[in-house]
Amino acid sequence: MSTAYGNDLPAVIRGEEAYRAARRQKRAQALLGGLILLACLLAAAWVSEAHPATLWAGLPRIGEYFARILPDLRWHALFAGSETEGSIAFWFYRLPEWALLILETANMAALATLLGSAAALVLAFPAARNIAPSPLAFHLARRSLEALRTVPEIVYALIFVWAFGVGPLAGILAIALHSAGANGKLFAEAIENADLKAWEGVQSAGGSWLHACRFAVLPQVLPNIISYLLLRFEVNIRSASVIGFVGAGGIGEELYKVISFNYYEEISAIVMLIILTVACVDLLSERLRHAAIGRLEAAR
Repeated sequence: MSTAYGNDLPAVIRGEEAYRAARRQKRAQALLGGLILLACLLAAAWVSEAHPATLWAGLPRIGEYFARILPDLRWHALFAGSETEGSIAFWFYRLPEWALLILETANMAALATLLGSAAALVLAFPAARNIAPSPLAFHLARRSLEALRTVPEIVYALIFVWAFGVGPLAGILAIALHSAGANGKLFAEAIENADLKAWEGVQSAGGSWLHACRFAVLPQVLPNIISYLLLRFEVNIRSASVIGFVGAGGIGEELYKVISFNYYEEISAIVMLIILTVACVDLLSERLRHAAIGRLEAAR
């Protein structure tokens, strides 16, 4: 070994010792971080009263509830009419009414997504650090987006139900405001990752800030914006189903009623319809997203 390393043997030993010391230090830091995280989790569980005994006692009741909402389907009557117990038609005996409410929920989500994303796009350009017209505009736009997305949709819905009454309008406005804040952050981050060579070119040709946003940045980030918009549409369908609990329209109102009256099989039927709707929207959004991105890339 001394022949191979020659006079560098002490340096090799010192390097090995330094490596081992650094490794021990990293392990100690990881252990300390794990202990701090565990302490934080335990403190959070204690503050929120998430005691193991309570969880253990509640688990059987959760299983019992899910057992109650499962439909009593029978193989010999599975495809019989809506008057026959044990059939799929009997399970979904109110399908026409529920389908209309699902359609109303999807319309609420679509309109709210468009309104919120339009507002998000307007605020995203001044909220992007690399192209903000001034520090004041940047901070105002950023703080506005933060305020919009911090308040949950259901809180907005309660306010708008009080102001405009029970119905879809309250739900649309509530989801639109939250979507503006959430999508505004994503749009601004996409703009911050854009290449500014085209921006500099537009400005050097005498274009204004608005011209540079429209012709230099927007074409670059449009695929990401479309992707975020379609993703938000999927999220908003779930949100539109939830805020119906406070009277903001859609299938959520019906779901709240059947839960309140313990109509167990109707609960599972409505939940299944919501799941199928979200799955269909997910598949449709994926196709639209790829088609739109493909066309934009071909145009470029």
